[in-house]
Amino acid sequence: MEKIRKGDEVIVLTGRDKKRRGTVLKRVGPDHVLVEGINVVKKHVRANPMAGTQGGIIDKTMPIHISNVAIYNPESGKGERVAVKVQDGNKVRVFRSSGAVVGAKA
Repeated sequence: MEKIRKGDEVIVLTGRDKKRRGTVLKRVGPDHVLVEGINVVKKHVRANPMAGTQGGIIDKTMPIHISNVAIYNPESGKGERVAVKVQDGNKVRVFRSSGAVVGAKA
């Protein structure tokens, strides 16, 4: 079971976007995630009249390594580690500090 999934709210632990939060847009491979508004770079794009694309400089969101993000816990206001436990025959993700289920509405 993957500890960070699409739709999770995460906080960045290291790098130039440290302490910023965003939502995971998708998993890119086994160890990278694409986070909304995080690790945005400028990319120079050449025009392609055959495809109808215009040239210029665009902002592009690049993947960030999964070890550099942690799931945001709204109760504590911090990023925390996650464990996988079995409850009622189903695997669920829980925060290590409090034991609360990830994504559960309080």
